[in-house]
Amino acid sequence: MGIVERAYRGALEKQFFDELYLSVEMHRQLGGLDLLLRGQAVCYAAASATVPELRFGKATVTTLSDHRRDLVTLLENGVRVLAEESSLAAYLPGGAARLTPGVVPVADGELAPRWPDYRLVFFI
Repeated sequence: MGIVERAYRGALEKQFFDELYLSVEMHRQLGGLDLLLRGQAVCYAAASATVPELRFGKATVTTLSDHRRDLVTLLENGVRVLAEESSLAAYLPGGAARLTPGVVPVADGELAPRWPDYRLVFFI
């Protein structure tokens, strides 16, 4: 199980690798992955959100990461994506009703008793 708590805070410094990209690779190498989104990271699972262009003077940056698109890729590849309910209430107006289809809301602390069932539990 991978746990993501902190929302991505960079933009221009990211070249090609972030926690969701890492999750795709971990899913492949481990033969499966459950991914829990907590804290501001639940915003990655917001349906219909868009990534705006970033303007610096006359220059426009159009290469920003689209974490929502990456999350859909994870779901399509068989990653089980979960989102903690208290974080949804705190950071995602509309809560679970605004989740990308396939993302499962879970009660706080619901997964901790199941951690021994996982081969690995790690924060990404």
